[in-house]
Amino acid sequence: MKHFGKSLLASTAAITFFGAAQAADLPVYDKAPPAPLAPASCASAEQFFVTACPLSYYGITVYGTVDIGGGYETHGTPLNKNIATGVEELVQKNSNRPLWLLTPGGLSQSNIGIKGVETITSGLNFVFDLNFGFDPYTMTAANGPKSLLDNNGVPLASQSSNADSSRAGQFYNSVGYAGISSPTYGTLTVGRQNTLELDGVNAYDPMGGSYAFSVIGWQGTAVGGGDTEDARVSTAVKYRADVGDHLFRVGAMAQIGGYNQNNAAQGEYAAQIGKDLDFGASGKLSLDAIWNYDKGAVKAASLAAGSAAFAANPDTLGATISDDQSGMLLAKYTYKQLRVYGGYEFISFANPSTPLTQSFNNIAGIPVLFANISQTGFVHDEHLQIMWTGARYAFTDAVDAGVAYYHYDQNSFGKTFCGDNSASTCAGTLDAFSVDVDWKFAKKFDAYAGIMYSRVHDGLANGYLFTNNFAPTAGLRFQF
Repeated sequence: MKHFGKSLLASTAAITFFGAAQAADLPVYDKAPPAPLAPASCASAEQFFVTACPLSYYGITVYGTVDIGGGYETHGTPLNKNIATGVEELVQKNSNRPLWLLTPGGLSQSNIGIKGVETITSGLNFVFDLNFGFDPYTMTAANGPKSLLDNNGVPLASQSSNADSSRAGQFYNSVGYAGISSPTYGTLTVGRQNTLELDGVNAYDPMGGSYAFSVIGWQGTAVGGGDTEDARVSTAVKYRADVGDHLFRVGAMAQIGGYNQNNAAQGEYAAQIGKDLDFGASGKLSLDAIWNYDKGAVKAASLAAGSAAFAANPDTLGATISDDQSGMLLAKYTYKQLRVYGGYEFISFANPSTPLTQSFNNIAGIPVLFANISQTGFVHDEHLQIMWTGARYAFTDAVDAGVAYYHYDQNSFGKTFCGDNSASTCAGTLDAFSVDVDWKFAKKFDAYAGIMYSRVHDGLANGYLFTNNFAPTAGLRFQF
């Protein structure tokens, strides 16, 4: 806690010149400027495709996204239908050879959902949202843990793309919640919901949390408070409100139940406070701070090739359990067509205060045997610092472009200090740079292209076949 507080305070001055985010009872964050109000509901198939009309009737809206593309990677791995991102645009341990690839979800996860707002009485509404993410090429449910299972016992150089995720094949693998909303008292919702940090990153990342161009979008470490499986909570109570006629905004979230309720932690708690500063002709600045705590957080992993664990139980996964605490500072400044972004997060990982004593099933329903659970890996607390900055510029109402830089910094947390790649506990860094252009050529269609370059160093490069990747990507997105 002492190091956590010092790092959080020291970083405040470093990012206060960035800023501006949307604040609403039910926030929908995007890297693009706010869209104009939608016209009346679609009356024909032609209207559905060529106009901005929504599929909204009696307060209920069916909505979705189909995002398809292709790309090249200098050190890539083959597409996996289960991993949420499809491929590994961000360099990973198994990244190994040049590949041309289908790249689903370059800008956003393909999904289908239904949401609604129904009036209960004047000033009080019933709200709900149910959304399912999928791979548009194979129509497979997004399921990160299943992609790990696909690569159980497979040598790194022969693996397909894989990564852990909070999306684990559930019919509500995005969100599935309901609640009540009031302009005066705020919004209270219950069910599967994004963490406050996931909402925050989507609002304050210059790449909008995209898979192809954002490190903090592709990898869920930042949005899960340390572990990506905790980026969404299946049994969450979440509250958001504007205080004092938009004087500032607040948010809070708490998890009910544990692993047996399809959660990836024994408990999760979070709080947020934010403020918008309108300078009139000089622009707008917004700032947010988020604190998050995960008790008994799960980080799943494939079983190693040739290991006794894989030979004995090939249909199970391994896992690391930790208590994670994080603090995130976010800012964005908007001036005419320019938006400048910045963010900083400090994450502390520690051995669990309540160690597990038995096996359990993870959020995808895959068994994790007690013998394959690590609960003593943090001889010293691991401190991971994540920071980013970038900007977007709208050249026209239809075309905007962005640039972003991401940096991770990990301390040495093993028995002895090390600053090379001899162990994953050594101090290390990750750096990534990306650019993209987005062209909204029709009401519901946009085309995009860009590139992300990522590189790992020292402890964060431990076990990697190659330590860098160039990943240019282009795609087409349909949103309704």
